[in-house]
Amino acid sequence: MSRSQKNDNFIDKTFTIIADILLKVFPASKQEKQAFSYYRDGMSAQSEGDYAEALENYYEALQLEEDPYDRSYILYNIGLIYSNNGEYIQALEYYQQALDLNSNLPQALNNIAVIYHYQGTQATEKQNPETAKDLFDKAGEYWRQAIRLAPNNYIEAQNWLKTTGRMSPDLLY
Repeated sequence: MSRSQKNDNFIDKTFTIIADILLKVFPASKQEKQAFSYYRDGMSAQSEGDYAEALENYYEALQLEEDPYDRSYILYNIGLIYSNNGEYIQALEYYQQALDLNSNLPQALNNIAVIYHYQGTQATEKQNPETAKDLFDKAGEYWRQAIRLAPNNYIEAQNWLKTTGRMSPDLLY
């Protein structure tokens, strides 16, 4: 029995039912349907905090999924797990792979910026101002890209960009 069939809350059950209907209705190959099932199970495991199982399902989905757009979301979710586990180098790699396939993922750009900002803060605490400045500049660049794609999102990032003088004129309105 797949993980999504074991869900016991209303939202997960509803999602599972709708996903199962979509799998039956949409014309998709057996491989595409199987990739989606692994992805769905990965999302379910991730939402429950079972990151090891989520990663297993996402890696299986990656083996089967051929569509670049769908692969980008699998890679993004893998990046989320690594980020949540404090494995920022791997998270950055997966976020970048997701962006290579789908440059319209402001959430991946935002998460990259968050990691660079965190690392900049760590460098500041370690009294390494040059490294901190470089990392904050990288964070700013990724946040500017995210804001260009989703101008009504990332308000805290917009405020940070303004207060640090990193907001570009094209983003002011």
